[in-house]
Amino acid sequence: MISKIIARSARLARPTNTLRRGGHGTPSYNEPGGYLFAEKVRVKEDWEDIYYIGMGGGFVAMAVALYYKPDTSVVSWAKKEAEKSLKEKGVVLEFTKTA
Repeated sequence: MISKIIARSARLARPTNTLRRGGHGTPSYNEPGGYLFAEKVRVKEDWEDIYYIGMGGGFVAMAVALYYKPDTSVVSWAKKEAEKSLKEKGVVLEFTKTA
């Protein structure tokens, strides 16, 4: 009975996290052949023209919209208000050269 306990404790004391290798061989993957997606000749699909036109048109429309966007910054508004209030008070903002 003691021998069974000792044998069991010796078996449980062995490391169980040993590396086990399966017999499946080397991992398989597609070898690089020099072509993108293994296509020797690029074939354009039907949706690509619509995508390019839509994305290009969207970028152009956004660029035009951002170019003509009104100036809504606080700094430009404050500058206009300060110039207007100084004009009402009679302060000249433009300096002339004397020499």
